[in-house]
Amino acid sequence: MASNIGMMDSAYFVGRSEILCWIKSTLQLNLSKVEEACSGAVHCQLMDSVHPGMVPMHKVNFDAKNEYEMIQNYKVLQDVFNKLKITKHIEVSKLVKGRPLDNLEFMQWMKRYCDSVNGGLVNYNPLERREACKGGKEASKKCPQSQASSKGSTAAPKVQSSHNARRNDVSSSNQSVKASKPSCPVPAYDAQITELKLSVDSLEKERDFYFAKLRDIEILCQSPGIENLPVVAAMKRILYSTDDDASVLAEAQAMVSLHQKEAEYLSPIAEVSTEEKENSDPQKRKNIVNLGVDAVGISTLSPRQRLSDATDVRCSGSPLMTY
Repeated sequence: MASNIGMMDSAYFVGRSEILCWIKSTLQLNLSKVEEACSGAVHCQLMDSVHPGMVPMHKVNFDAKNEYEMIQNYKVLQDVFNKLKITKHIEVSKLVKGRPLDNLEFMQWMKRYCDSVNGGLVNYNPLERREACKGGKEASKKCPQSQASSKGSTAAPKVQSSHNARRNDVSSSNQSVKASKPSCPVPAYDAQITELKLSVDSLEKERDFYFAKLRDIEILCQSPGIENLPVVAAMKRILYSTDDDASVLAEAQAMVSLHQKEAEYLSPIAEVSTEEKENSDPQKRKNIVNLGVDAVGISTLSPRQRLSDATDVRCSGSPLMTY
């Protein structure tokens, strides 16, 4: 189901112009920008087009201008999601602010979902369904009025141009060229402004993501168990540095290496290498063997030999002898 599509799905690569054409053909609404649907009323009617009767259209407000009015529309949409067991999370706080990128992503998801349900709408009358909404009639009137005004504006120049052509063909051509020049740069600037807004929103999301990571590291460094460790102190030195000097990293590395040297210097027990252990084992065995040989030799002496040895020791003035 489209409620579980990932961010790399092809649905999120649909352009703004395609989204606007889809809304116009489905709901007969003329929107110049995707963020104009930030009130949530368009989303509610899109769900009503694929699930007729599921959305209480009398609770939808197409005339919502304030955030608290928009939130009511999103509550209606969330209730519909709950009834249909759709697990898509609605980021209401971002959508109501009218950010282009957030509204574009959610509208891309809406298009993918509506296309996945029976291929879209079937026998749906958007104008009739919108009449039950607050401000729905005014929203419906905007579409025919804009079309009629566009037709009238195109028809009037035709009549004038026909009369002017009879009088002076050269002057009419010059006027048309002059009139067309100032209108050309406006769409180009609008496209540039929209593109810049999207790039700013993307950079803000990336900034918030990495700031959250740094904040998690800072909280971890403030834990009582590891707060006084040299490694943690070095990490804090990097986190709290106010300049872009490359020496900050070198200072942090020096703090860690200095602690390692101090730990090695203050260690009370020196580890014995394996070679020293191997060399000391045969010497211990040799000393034990010599002691055993001396003990056996003493036990084999006769009483007369032992007495002569004792007299030799007394004569030599050994401190072990008492008089």
